[in-house]
Amino acid sequence: MRSFSLCIILSLAVAVYCVPVSQVTDQDVHDAESYLKNFFNLTEEKGPTSRQGISQVSRKLSEMQRFFGLQITGTLDADTLAVMKKPRCGVPDTNIARFSTFGRNLKWQKNSLTYRIENYTPDMSVAEIDDSIEKALQVWAKVTPLRFTRINSGTADIMISFGRRTHGDYYPFDGPRGTLAHAFAPSSGIGGDAHFDDDEKFTFRSNREQILFGHSLGLSHSNDPGALMYPVYSYRNPDTFVLPRDDVNGIQSLYGKNSVKGLSGAKLQAPTTPDVCDSTMVLDAVTTQRGEMLFFKDSFFWRSSSQSNTPQLSLITSFWPNAPPNIDAAYESQQSDRVFLFKGVKVWAFSGYDLVSGYPKTLSSFGLPKSVKKIDAALYDAESGKTLFFVGSSYYSYDEAKKTMDQGFPKQVDQTFSGLTSKVTAAFQVNGFTYIYSGPYMFEYSLRTGRLYRVLRNSYFLRCTNG
Repeated sequence: MRSFSLCIILSLAVAVYCVPVSQVTDQDVHDAESYLKNFFNLTEEKGPTSRQGISQVSRKLSEMQRFFGLQITGTLDADTLAVMKKPRCGVPDTNIARFSTFGRNLKWQKNSLTYRIENYTPDMSVAEIDDSIEKALQVWAKVTPLRFTRINSGTADIMISFGRRTHGDYYPFDGPRGTLAHAFAPSSGIGGDAHFDDDEKFTFRSNREQILFGHSLGLSHSNDPGALMYPVYSYRNPDTFVLPRDDVNGIQSLYGKNSVKGLSGAKLQAPTTPDVCDSTMVLDAVTTQRGEMLFFKDSFFWRSSSQSNTPQLSLITSFWPNAPPNIDAAYESQQSDRVFLFKGVKVWAFSGYDLVSGYPKTLSSFGLPKSVKKIDAALYDAESGKTLFFVGSSYYSYDEAKKTMDQGFPKQVDQTFSGLTSKVTAAFQVNGFTYIYSGPYMFEYSLRTGRLYRVLRNSYFLRCTNG
């Protein structure tokens, strides 16, 4: 039986967010075993099964946890179940590596490829689908010698279709949610073809469709959460999307670089996924949200909570589609139960996952001087109900209850925070202590007394999980 190869990542009209699970149900166990059969080659074993799983289940759970960078327990814990419930590609996860290929020379032996769109989904107009697919293929063409030509009849190298349930191959779709699409590795016959589950809801601009064809060109899944070839769906804004470095490395390992002048992949500044174990990493922002700690770096953030054993890395725009792709600062107002994200002169407010009506606004909406073009960090103090905005070597104080700036500001940072002489890069408060970040270090204070207790590495809360 031929294995298919490529995950096609696409947008759903309704984004799916997973929360920690406190109790595993019998249905969860059943769904988990189905997931492992579909994506990690779990085979049936004779004898009874238990909630902890038989040895084969435990081995496959460990394999899955290793692939997704979870704590390897071999049991169905909350973090593992949350990943299983996310919408994803229909191709199995057989490799535990950054970019990977299908091997056995499964690549196109030519650089000029044809594609044909056999049918359309009613969710989008014909013109929108045509444009989306053309742009998706060009993402790969920009960094390789590959060139794509559309044909309207006959058999193309890449045949693209929408279908439901049993749709003409040996891999039926599973209805709404779950598997979104699948494709086949380069070869004759069905090889290279891409199939989309028409039980999903496809949209063009309301949630930014992206249909990308890595598997059809010979790439397998990557365990880099920032890679396009990561098997779990992540929202990508087509207006700002640049193929991540891991995907560029993968596709160029098969086809080489684009030698056409002006289209060099090196000029695209492909983004690299931040490494939680990088001891020199400088975080962009840190905040809390409803009991979780959020750590921001570039277009990503880690979520950490008491229910989770492993920090979970996500794209900012996957969690908040209306947010900017990267931010300068963030804080949670416990009075309004909102998270505020700052980028340049603008601020976005979110209630849960939803953008608050009227946002984004400008920094001056807080009463900050118009001379302030960006803030470096923001800190909400639960005891006083004040929010501090750090700008260069000074800071401002904002009264959350009165919605006004306090008099007598700005003040010098080192006037309040003794020993802090370098630029503030992030700040937040947890367990009654205030943490001010400066580069790769974090200063622990009592905001009430101004006392400095400890200087810590950034990894104190955001822990490396390798090893």
